[in-house]
Amino acid sequence: MLNSYSSADKVLLAVDCIIFGFDKEGLKILLIKRDFEPEKGKWSLIGGFLKKDEKLDSAAIRILDRYTGIHDIYMEQLHAYSDIDRDPVERTISVAYFALINIENHNAELIQNYEAQWFSVANAPKLIFDHNSMLRHAIRRLRYRTSTKPVGFELLPEKFTMRQLLELYEAILSKELDKRNFISKINSLDILIKLDEKDMMSSRKGSYLYAFDKEKYDAKLLNDFVLNL
Repeated sequence: MLNSYSSADKVLLAVDCIIFGFDKEGLKILLIKRDFEPEKGKWSLIGGFLKKDEKLDSAAIRILDRYTGIHDIYMEQLHAYSDIDRDPVERTISVAYFALINIENHNAELIQNYEAQWFSVANAPKLIFDHNSMLRHAIRRLRYRTSTKPVGFELLPEKFTMRQLLELYEAILSKELDKRNFISKINSLDILIKLDEKDMMSSRKGSYLYAFDKEKYDAKLLNDFVLNL
């Protein structure tokens, strides 16, 4: 049995994280300049290698915490990438995760220290290896999630306007939505709490602020539905 193990091929296992954020400028992706060869100085997803004593989820959490300073992040395993020549140095398989964070909550100093930078998803630079393919895959998954699960708790501030929620969905789906239809569909989920507060920056009358009902939100996450927007 030991001889069988020793004769097996050895490969590296990487964990790459597609980190999405959202602000007034739209949906964004966090990228980093690679600081070693090959492709040194080029833009890359944020990642690292699996350690011998780690599970995949634990490695993704470690990487996300290291670069953002946020400990409780929504993440989802996306796909395994195993093309033989995807890394020119060593045979490397990558398991990709996508994560959603509120840009306001991340540790800006950490990101600066690692020379990471937020880019608009629509204008992201060319990435190393097959990272552009990973990003496209993650965007497709995120768009699918908007039709089967509520999205936004992780990307929006604690209090937000209906306009901000609409703009988030429009940024994810990359299309303009009918406002009245959107509000009707979102209200039908029964996951929002309308607050007795207004954002007076949006108009003279102001716009009511909302918050997610976390208990109902989490319950909806466990059950798929169809939200035709």
